Amino acid sequence: MFGHYIAEQINQGFLTTQWSGDNQPSIGNNFGNPSYSGVVHTTYTISPTLLNETAFNYNGNRIHIIPKGVWAAPSSFTFNRLFTGPNPGPAIPSINLSQFTGSNYTSNWLPWNNKADDYQLRDDISWTKGAHQLKFGASWALYKKIQDLFAPIQGGFGFNGSVSGYDYADFLMGYAQNYNENAVKDSGHWNNVSWASYIQDNWRVNRRLTLNVGLRWDGVPHTYEANQRMSNFYPSLYNPANAPLFTNASDTQICGPSSGCAQVSPGLGASPNSILNGYLFYLNGIGVDGKNGIPKGLVNNHWAAFGPRLGFAYDLTGNGKTILRGGYGTMYERIQGNDVYNGGPNVPFSSSAGATNVLLSNPHNHFDNQAPVSAATLPILPASITGLDVNNYSLPVSYQFNIGVQQALNAKSVLAISYVGNQNRNQSDFREINLPSQLLLPTLTGNLYNTSVPYLGFRGIRLAENVGQAHYNSLQVDLHTTIRDLQLQFGYTLSKAVDPTTGNGGNGYDLDNITNPYQGWQYDQGPSVFDRRHIAFFNFVYDIPFLKNSSNKFLKGTVGGWQMSGIVTMESGAPLNITESANNISNIIPNSANRPNLTGPITYTKKVVNGKFQWFDPTSFSTPAFGQWGNLPHDALRGPGRDNWNLSLFKNFTFTERLRFELRAETFNTWNHLQYRGDVQGGGLGQAHNGSDFGNVTAAFDPRTFQVGGKVVF
Repeated sequence: MFGHYIAEQINQGFLTTQWSGDNQPSIGNNFGNPSYSGVVHTTYTISPTLLNETAFNYNGNRIHIIPKGVWAAPSSFTFNRLFTGPNPGPAIPSINLSQFTGSNYTSNWLPWNNKADDYQLRDDISWTKGAHQLKFGASWALYKKIQDLFAPIQGGFGFNGSVSGYDYADFLMGYAQNYNENAVKDSGHWNNVSWASYIQDNWRVNRRLTLNVGLRWDGVPHTYEANQRMSNFYPSLYNPANAPLFTNASDTQICGPSSGCAQVSPGLGASPNSILNGYLFYLNGIGVDGKNGIPKGLVNNHWAAFGPRLGFAYDLTGNGKTILRGGYGTMYERIQGNDVYNGGPNVPFSSSAGATNVLLSNPHNHFDNQAPVSAATLPILPASITGLDVNNYSLPVSYQFNIGVQQALNAKSVLAISYVGNQNRNQSDFREINLPSQLLLPTLTGNLYNTSVPYLGFRGIRLAENVGQAHYNSLQVDLHTTIRDLQLQFGYTLSKAVDPTTGNGGNGYDLDNITNPYQGWQYDQGPSVFDRRHIAFFNFVYDIPFLKNSSNKFLKGTVGGWQMSGIVTMESGAPLNITESANNISNIIPNSANRPNLTGPITYTKKVVNGKFQWFDPTSFSTPAFGQWGNLPHDALRGPGRDNWNLSLFKNFTFTERLRFELRAETFNTWNHLQYRGDVQGGGLGQAHNGSDFGNVTAAFDPRTFQVGGKVVF
């Protein structure tokens, strides 16, 4: 029996507030992230051929993001919030000067806390019987997460200069053109349970052939909120007969008891949250987890997740120098939780409200003689929903396969050539579903709260779905060799990775918005952000033989015995996703984006134009007609490649058996190549059509860096 427990503490400071629009160092935050892990493991030898292992595993982490600087209101400050109720605080309201000044003061939704704990029990049995090495196992895991909602309840004022002509002057006078406030900053308690079992047989068929055959089952029901505080939109629950009645022609406010309408709108309901007592929501089509037949995880669970495994190794010649290997496996996984966490502020458990032309001293009061705003008179607004598509939520699955040959060239050299690939199905994204007829788009202006959308009473309905497809295919070459004093490894990959990932800066995350919700994920299918068509590398360690074996101890200890090492990487450019910044359809369709039209050949100019290094010709692109999406494929262009050398020289000086000194000299980007940045993660290339730097490289990787270091080992 053995066990261990590890506690790690991490704390990092930021000058501006994380994940906010704060662009002035008036408010920062501390990001604390302690984590914990532990295991208790027992091994029991039942017989020489039968072994049992049992383990309890735990890991968890805490995230505490605490604002620092000038963020807390003094005790004498009167917030005059639109909503009332027990909420944490007290952060000063946000101030956004959006005209000329361009300053945004906000602590966002801080303080913010997150707690996650993962517990697992597992048992594994190993049994050797003749030529078979059998293994059976099962496990059960519970994942518990408590996370604050992303809800700034302190309110936020916006100043655009429409009163005085200057945003800062409007701020000094206290005339805010807009105000927004969240009603509730709640915490969700999300759980998921995982079951698994497997059987595996490593079968030595004969002296030349070994088979690996197995089957795994994963029971991974969807994450759920333990207190039934989650809601979702279900098209099957939406009753057109209960379509909302609106207070105005633009269909932006729904008729409520205090709206002055001749008739109260159907489809209204109250919130079960006491903080929102008395406030009504339009709930036509809304279902609550675990109630009235709604699954507690909001979508149906899929239990038939059986994943076969098959592998083999075959000695082609019988002398152990040429081995053919291959394998196949089916792997399942759940969406861990971001799909439901993002729906935490949905109605009827949370709400937000806004007002225009209000006083900074009291957002209930207008400066243009409108009637005061109060919680009782707040208009019922069409809500925006982030939910899950119950009809398209199968488990994500990956089919992985490879086949290759390993050849011993001599006693110290091995060459491997392999094909490695995968096919991925049911990949996740977010898709807007409250869409008018596409034929109407060229004529639509303003909002969509009218009879053109199928689900009246809602703004955007953004549903997570598991429908996308991705694949990867590659030829991989690997060579290990030792030649006298030189140890060398060389690798080369020719590959193609394709997926529909677009959002979050193009970093390959799940749950990105589909750019064109009418066409679906296929419009965004293209080279993956991770795709590099060619990647080659070699690394080496060279024992410089000069005076290495000299009989002169002084020369051997000082001049001889040096080593040189290096890592060299060469790769082709990353894909570039060109976005449309003008005449954008996303101004009409929520949760969407656009790309330009391709009107000429893609040309990589790679020259200085008007004092800037132009990577591609920007004149080959044009803005689509209003209401249309561009025809440029996703990730259709490529950024600059990279050729990078990192070299080092080092030596150990041994003074005694227990005392030695190591001296190192290292260079990064040794030849000081100018290496332009075009990768999405690092930015550095204008990718917004009609942007000022469209087509131009604006950044580069670091120039040569040289460092010297020494350490004493005793």
